[in-house]
Amino acid sequence: MHREIIYPDNARKQASPAMALNELRKQIDSIDEQLVELISRRAQVAVEIGKLKQAGEVPVYVPHREKAVLDKISRLNKGPLPDKTLYAIWRELMSGSFLLEQAMRIGYLGPKGSFSHNAAILKFGQSVDYEALADIRSIFEEVSKGHCNFGIVPIENSAGGGVRESLDAFIETDVLICAEVHMAIHHNLMANCPMSAITKIYSQPEVFAQCRNWLAATFRDAKTIPVASSSRAAQLAAEESGSAAIASEIAAEIYGLKILCADIEDVSNNITRFLIIGKADSQPTGDDKTIILFSTAHRTGALVDVLDVFKEYNINMTNIGSRPNKKREWEYYFFVDFLGHKQDENVRKALEEAKKHCLQLSILGSFPCSKTVL
Repeated sequence: MHREIIYPDNARKQASPAMALNELRKQIDSIDEQLVELISRRAQVAVEIGKLKQAGEVPVYVPHREKAVLDKISRLNKGPLPDKTLYAIWRELMSGSFLLEQAMRIGYLGPKGSFSHNAAILKFGQSVDYEALADIRSIFEEVSKGHCNFGIVPIENSAGGGVRESLDAFIETDVLICAEVHMAIHHNLMANCPMSAITKIYSQPEVFAQCRNWLAATFRDAKTIPVASSSRAAQLAAEESGSAAIASEIAAEIYGLKILCADIEDVSNNITRFLIIGKADSQPTGDDKTIILFSTAHRTGALVDVLDVFKEYNINMTNIGSRPNKKREWEYYFFVDFLGHKQDENVRKALEEAKKHCLQLSILGSFPCSKTVL
């Protein structure tokens, strides 16, 4: 029979890390208890805020207040967690507050698992209601009719340019822009068959454009079929043999597809900008952006006359695009993004002057600038 010999020094060395770990975990447990109490107190205040908002018919989601809260969190953060982590925590806290204040419905381009769906969750959190809609135009219509409080629509991609369906819908509806979201986009080829068996690939036209070089080098015979959304593409690929889709990782999980090739976008720094649309825009924050829509007479220098106004008033334009006027051949609507809020004095004066050179000028919305990529 052999007896185990315990050496006091070794025992102390072995026990010490375990005891220290246990003590630290007790500290974590104590802090968690305090956090739960504080979060509950915060929620109670949110309930009272909700009552006041309903009495005054104030929207539940207020973009300029959201920016103020997140800016404050950034200033208070001394580490070691990065701002991005704290933003995610506070977005869920605000999402829970929305639920307590008043039910809120967000329309997005469905079905479930689309890039728009992912962007909506990153923006509004898990506690609000989401409605998957069949196309971008339907999002505008549901918001315009009041069936959805807000909608999220893709407006441009850093590699593929503007999204035509969204631009056209702004021309034809009366919704306003109240916020923006920038999200990193990674495209994945997914299917339930080997790559050699793929005969057709489903995805959005914009997605095909963002993966054009990869597709040309990898598939010569497979047919590319455009559909309304990447998650719809994943649905079809799951239902049809010999079919694949280009979609998000989440879509692959939802529809039971295997990712055959990941990150197939031609440009690695691939970012899509989404706009949040509603019935009102945002109040000034001091760091804002405005988007306008206008048309000009079909004459030499008409567009230059409008753009010169922004130079005169020292306004920085960040984007300009155009869409054809469907009622008049060879005439166009122009979209311009610029820094500043419509209530800023120089912006107000510039828009008054610009109107003199336009057949029509509409302010689509002023909203806080987004500085982070989700």
